[in-house]
Amino acid sequence: MSYDERISAIECILFVSGEPVSTVQLQRALGVTQMEILHLLDTMDNLYKSEQRGILLYRTEETVQLVSNKKYASYVEELLQPAQTKSFSQAMLETLSVVAYRQPVTRAEIEAVRGVRCEYSVSQLVKLGLIHELGRKDAVGRPMLFGTTDAFLRQFGISSIKDLPCYETYLKSDEEAAQETLDLAQ
Repeated sequence: MSYDERISAIECILFVSGEPVSTVQLQRALGVTQMEILHLLDTMDNLYKSEQRGILLYRTEETVQLVSNKKYASYVEELLQPAQTKSFSQAMLETLSVVAYRQPVTRAEIEAVRGVRCEYSVSQLVKLGLIHELGRKDAVGRPMLFGTTDAFLRQFGISSIKDLPCYETYLKSDEEAAQETLDLAQ
């Protein structure tokens, strides 16, 4: 199979799937090495971006998916007039933030950070597929550990947990702002 045929085969697989596909599965389907599949995906990604196509590759550390180009979202909305998606509650966002930054994390650890119970938020986030159970902590009671999913990465438009903003930066900013307020008050 030629190089161009491999790219076409990947494009076809991703289009038909409609869901994220593991790079390992693509590698097996095409009978190529990990280095070759990554090179093929890089080529596709660069091609779609340089030609400003209506579709783009969305890649995480483990998966790849065809997605629509945000540049053309207004045209899609005009045609399809999609229903607005439900937003997250403040409690769910706080819980999700704790899981994202501290994973793997137990429900008790989330509650310790937030200062309130989080059973409902955790169950809703699991139901939405944004977090999942990773196993059990080797501690008394063997509590469940939670972590984020690929759906979380897609929801927030990032490729890896490493792409999250550094929370220490915001923490320092809050502390500096509080100090400035104290300085002004004196």
